[in-house]
Amino acid sequence: MINPKELFELMIAKDVNFFSGVPDSLLKDFNAYIMDNMDQNKHIITANEGAAVALAAGSYLATKKISVVYLQNSGLGNAINPLVSLTDYEVYNIPVLLVIGWRGEPGERDEPQHKKQGEITLELLKTLKIPYEVISENTDNIEEKIDIAFKHMVEFNSPYALVIKKNTFEKYNYKNKIKQNFEMSREEAIQIIVKNLDQDNITISTTGMISRELFETRKNMSHEHNKDFLVVGSMGHASQIALGIAISKPKKQVFCLDGDGSTIMHMGGLGIIGSKQVKNFKHIVLNNEAHDSVGGQPTVGNNIDFVSVAMSCKYKNTCSVKTRTDLEEKIKWLKKVEGPGFLEIKVNKGHRKDLGRPSSDLKKNKEAFMEFLSR
Repeated sequence: MINPKELFELMIAKDVNFFSGVPDSLLKDFNAYIMDNMDQNKHIITANEGAAVALAAGSYLATKKISVVYLQNSGLGNAINPLVSLTDYEVYNIPVLLVIGWRGEPGERDEPQHKKQGEITLELLKTLKIPYEVISENTDNIEEKIDIAFKHMVEFNSPYALVIKKNTFEKYNYKNKIKQNFEMSREEAIQIIVKNLDQDNITISTTGMISRELFETRKNMSHEHNKDFLVVGSMGHASQIALGIAISKPKKQVFCLDGDGSTIMHMGGLGIIGSKQVKNFKHIVLNNEAHDSVGGQPTVGNNIDFVSVAMSCKYKNTCSVKTRTDLEEKIKWLKKVEGPGFLEIKVNKGHRKDLGRPSSDLKKNKEAFMEFLSR
């Protein structure tokens, strides 16, 4: 296995002085080491992967030093635009080292939303004409791999990728952990929400822990799952899926259960929601100030006044809560007020160790959900 410190120091020895990216569970130990050992202005956890590439390009233009961008392979979609229209050798010819977590690798068990991306990751890099090296726990010549990567980037002034397999890194415990003292866990907040929803209310839940905890809550309450659409992939797009449904089904209340990281990833969506003034659209952001599903790395959720952002985007009714009592009151309020409505819930990061995953077939869930919408 590769020691995160070793890889980090090899990069620093190559004069890397800037890191950016979106955290990934396969890279969490490497991410944690960077967070503990880089100045906060030299390491930025970005809103999305395209922004990470752009930041790296800006740093290179200013310093002539190669930057590192880390991401899950599912984030390649967000990164493609700046990779082909900014850093590419036929445009501005800017080198950047991509460190990519390989979710859904063929032959490895993984969630359905990672299967296609895992199958096409290497072919996609070939299509982009980005040379790459696959790194695994059995890689014993990492220094040589780094030498090859930097030789290419220096010679051709273009990107290079390290594709990281599952279980590549040794364990590293993040030292500067987020300190929180909110009253509720995210799962407890979801339980309160579900308890107070009406029988015909629709729920769209974002990727990661929120969808997993919603599924478990329905299961534990002996509810059917046909009122919920679990957005298991497509991070940052749950609110737009919910908006599309709300516009098409004006007689049904549509609740979007979003996270701070997913809201930040495509925050422009809030402006679109506000502009449409859809009365049955209700947006709930469970803000734990962290990328909880991939290692608990911080977002900028602690620095953003989400309610003010929603208000400026012309949401009609907005509110933020921190306590169980206030949530019980405001979820009832949210059901009654005219949308677009916005409710931020401040919760602690973390989840149960025995938290399950959605166990039913995704396509069957979709059909059941569509049938419920048609009633």
